[in-house]
Amino acid sequence: MDIGYACLNQSLAEKKVTVNRGMVKRTFEKKGIEYAGELIIKNLQDFIKVIQWNAERNIRFYRMSSDMFPWMSEYEIKEIPQFETINQLLLKAGMLAREHNQRLTFHPGPFNVLASANENVVKKTIKELNQHAEIMDLMQLSQTPYNKINIHIGTTLQGDKALALQNFCLHFEQLSTSARLRLTVENDDKPNMYGIEDLYEGVHLRIGIPLVFDIHHHLCHPGALSQEEALTLAIKTWPPGILPVIHYSEPKSLEDKKLIRAHSDFIEREIPSYNKDFDIMIEAKQKEVALLRYLELEKNAELEEPLKIPFPREA
Repeated sequence: MDIGYACLNQSLAEKKVTVNRGMVKRTFEKKGIEYAGELIIKNLQDFIKVIQWNAERNIRFYRMSSDMFPWMSEYEIKEIPQFETINQLLLKAGMLAREHNQRLTFHPGPFNVLASANENVVKKTIKELNQHAEIMDLMQLSQTPYNKINIHIGTTLQGDKALALQNFCLHFEQLSTSARLRLTVENDDKPNMYGIEDLYEGVHLRIGIPLVFDIHHHLCHPGALSQEEALTLAIKTWPPGILPVIHYSEPKSLEDKKLIRAHSDFIEREIPSYNKDFDIMIEAKQKEVALLRYLELEKNAELEEPLKIPFPREA
C-alpha cells in the first residue's frame, strides 16, 4: 500500500518549482498555442523534478496536475509547435516513474461532465479526457486503472439521477480506448449526489469501470452503506492484479456544518483499512507536507482513532 499526494509540491514551490504555470483566456487568445507550449515545457521540466523529489523520499503515488497543459481543450497536443521537446520530456517522466515504481494518475476538473445533457459540454469533456489519456500514452504508462483518470458524475440533471447515470454510460462509449481503459468514477459528498451504491448499480454493473472510494465524502454522504461496506464494495470493482485507490482527507471541522466538507490541512487520524489492500491518495490541503507528517505520526504511534461515525445528513 502506497500513500500519495496531489499535484502541487509545496516544498518545491518555495524554490519556484511548479507544474501549474498557466494563463488567463485573454492571454491565450493573444499569445496562442506557441506560448502554451513554452509553459508546458517549463511545467514538464519541473514535473520531472517532482518525480525525482518523490523518489528520494520513497513516495510512490502521485496525482499529476491537469494544469501542466494550459487550455489544452483549445488545441491538439501534437499541434503544439514544440511537440517534439514536449514528447521527449513526457517520455523521460514516464521512464523515471517506472524506474522508481511510482504510480501516476489524473483527476480532471469538475467541468468534465460526461453525464451532461449539453452536447457541447459532453464534446469538450470527451476531448479533454482523451487528451489526458494521450498524455499518459506519450509517457508510456499502462492503459489500465493503475494509471487511472478519475472523475465524478458531476450532475443529477435536475434530479433525474437515473438519466444522468445512463448518459454517463452512453457517453463513456465515445471515449478513446485509451481513456476508457483508465477511467474511474468517485462517490460524492452531497446527499443529492452519488454514493458508492449508486455508482455500483448505475455505472460499474453497466460498463465495468472501477469505483474510487472517498472516505471523507462517504462520511458526509453515507447513503445506506457503512464505511466498511462501501469500501469493500468499491474495492470489489477493481480488476485483478491492480491495487484499488481510495481518497482520504479529514473535515476542517466536525462541529461547524459549513466546514464538514472542507478539507483539513493535515491528517490526524489513522486511515482505516479493514484489512484490505489499496493505495491511498491524501487530499489534505498541505499536500506532501501532510503526507510526510502522517507517516511520522504513524511511525511514532501518535495518530488518533479512525473517524468512522457518519455525519448527520443535511436537512
